[in-house]
Amino acid sequence: MRLLNNILFVLSVSVVMLSCDDTPKPADTLGKGAIDISADETYQPVIEEQRKVFDSSYPEAHVTIHYKPEAECFKDYFNDKARIILVTRGLSQAEKDICTQKKIFPTSEALAGDGIAVIVNNESTDTLLDMAALTGILKGEYKKKYTVVFDNGASSTLRFITDSVLNGGKLGTNVFAAKTNNDVIDYVSKNPGAIGFVGMGFVLANEDTSRAGTFIKNVKVVSIKNNKDGQFYKPYQAYIALKSYPLTRKLYYISAESHHGLGTAFANFLGNHAGQLIFLHAHFFPLKEQIVIRDVDLNK
Repeated sequence: MRLLNNILFVLSVSVVMLSCDDTPKPADTLGKGAIDISADETYQPVIEEQRKVFDSSYPEAHVTIHYKPEAECFKDYFNDKARIILVTRGLSQAEKDICTQKKIFPTSEALAGDGIAVIVNNESTDTLLDMAALTGILKGEYKKKYTVVFDNGASSTLRFITDSVLNGGKLGTNVFAAKTNNDVIDYVSKNPGAIGFVGMGFVLANEDTSRAGTFIKNVKVVSIKNNKDGQFYKPYQAYIALKSYPLTRKLYYISAESHHGLGTAFANFLGNHAGQLIFLHAHFFPLKEQIVIRDVDLNK
């Protein structure tokens, strides 16, 4: 009887302890709930396609994506406004140190490759540029005076160009911000003396055109010289994959989620077969799917 009483006492204490546990339970799971995500606005076209397919696959899951300049996405991440962000770089060491201080345990992975498209007016004859010419244009030192247009001052496009083309150098006084990628395209299409830098997804023609994978017609997409092989390339999928196109970058997810929630589910979806196919069909290069690129001889 004493043994039985002891067992009953332990069980009753356990029940009381469980009933008093006020630890907040996650409001979302891998397939249910709601979550806000911050994403680099230069990827809006392809990420919207991803969201639509994800929502249809998980009807009890509601993912709201806020498209912002990349710098704002990182602010959301560190201010606990977004458990997961979609951006064009991983965390720096300084940012990892902040995560340690805040007891954030980040996970991150590259999902797809894309490129920054350089666009000019349809009247422009500068359709082939090398990196030296591009640098001169950005500094306002090129033989032809261009008005250089980016989406905004906090964008991943501007950061990439400043870091990778100018090596941290200063932009010229001829550089301006137009607010959005579509605004850049609109400005360049109306101004022969303008050159713009936009996310590749914004200049790809819609799938319902007769030649899917071509570029929009209201501006020209510039071919950029690869200094290693001396050839000029546009941001086509194969040239992104082979890194032949010089202005190639990657899309990453960075997560702070500490449980198996909806953010984890969406990140997994982007990296799994269905999400990778969406990147492929949008003419990005999927980094989590094995893709074979073959040379093809075309008969003249």
